[in-house]
Amino acid sequence: MFTASPNQSAACLLLLGAATAIAQGASPARQDATAQPAPTAQPPITITFEEAIHRAEANEPAFASARADSRSAALDRTMARTALLPSVVYHNQALYTQSNGQRNSAGQTGMQQAPIFIANNAVHEYASQASINDTIGLAGIAAMRKADAAAARASAELEVARRGLLAAVTNLYYGAIAAENKLAVADRAQKEAAEFSQLTNQREKQRESAHADVLKAQLEQQQKQRDLDDARLAAEKARLELGVLLFPDPRTPFTLVAGDAAQPLPTHDEAEQAASKNNPELKGALAALRESNADVLAARAAYLPDIALNYTYGIDAPQFAVNGPDRVQNLGYSASVTVDVPIWDWLATQHKVKQTETRRDAAQVALTASQRRLIAELDERYREAATARGQLDSLDASAQTAAESLRLTKMRYTGGEATVLEVVDAQNALTAAENAREDGRVRYQAARVDLLALTGTI
Repeated sequence: MFTASPNQSAACLLLLGAATAIAQGASPARQDATAQPAPTAQPPITITFEEAIHRAEANEPAFASARADSRSAALDRTMARTALLPSVVYHNQALYTQSNGQRNSAGQTGMQQAPIFIANNAVHEYASQASINDTIGLAGIAAMRKADAAAARASAELEVARRGLLAAVTNLYYGAIAAENKLAVADRAQKEAAEFSQLTNQREKQRESAHADVLKAQLEQQQKQRDLDDARLAAEKARLELGVLLFPDPRTPFTLVAGDAAQPLPTHDEAEQAASKNNPELKGALAALRESNADVLAARAAYLPDIALNYTYGIDAPQFAVNGPDRVQNLGYSASVTVDVPIWDWLATQHKVKQTETRRDAAQVALTASQRRLIAELDERYREAATARGQLDSLDASAQTAAESLRLTKMRYTGGEATVLEVVDAQNALTAAENAREDGRVRYQAARVDLLALTGTI
């Protein structure tokens, strides 16, 4: 056994007192630390349909690629136009050529050493010149027209990509709202089934109904619980799918603004006029035809000569100076005009013209097909949207009728005038009517946005 001495006991008491004092002094800090409130979670972001479209345009890779192609085509158009303008180059060169040991007469300096290469002018040669060049020909004009048409076609393809993105956002956005509403319907149906199960138990205890009614009500309650779980899962999946398009983190909390479920449609004449002016497929077909016409023009341009103009100002002399020996002026200019007339190319130009004309004829057929397709699609989409719009009121009325039918059926069952099967049928009818109403709203919104995208008005 260990026995402490009096000095050791005193030391232990001093250490214990110091530790107690330190603990007491530190406890307020710990209390303050524990008293601090926990950081609150960020509130959900409110997302409207327009905001969802804006975010999806910034995050969707296929649309970003189409937008990049459109911007690149616009830059190509700018470069094609600037190619028609004169170009300016400032040329600088110092050239040394080995001498052949002889001397010859030079125009500026008299007798000088002769270079060993006859193509060079002097042993020492310096060039510092500004050169302006321009080529005038039909090929440049055709290239500009083709670039304009290609930019218009890329812009139309961007609108087509945007229309596909709109369809995806519409289905996901209103599908997520419908999934939330269906979750509420499933929750209401589960509670309704639970209440009815209690009612059958009470009636069985009062000997007013058979045990079979209790079993049927319990089975229905269990099924409604499974439906509730499925609805909750579907709502979570719908939110995650929409979150992929909207946020860097799909799990970001957000709330959706439902808006007016029965937004009006334009008249058929208004939709037809807008489609003839703004439909992206029709614009793309027109641009493709213009591009083919530019190819034909470029091919025919090979029959005609091009005029090349050049103006050069600067020095090209044996000295890098404005003036040479004896005050000979080195600084000066030269100008040239070149015309190359095509004579014979073994019918290559003729074949090229026929080739481009064949492609132009195919583009014309594609344009007429796009026009026919637009007429048919406009009628189809408009009738789809009008039918879905007309069914909204009917779906609302069906849901109200099913709710009233359930209420009356339960009253009849309580009074002993209806069977449990009638109550269960009424419950299922109400759930089906409410779910059908949500599906009808999604169908109308998708059809309306599809029609507006077809006409180019959204």
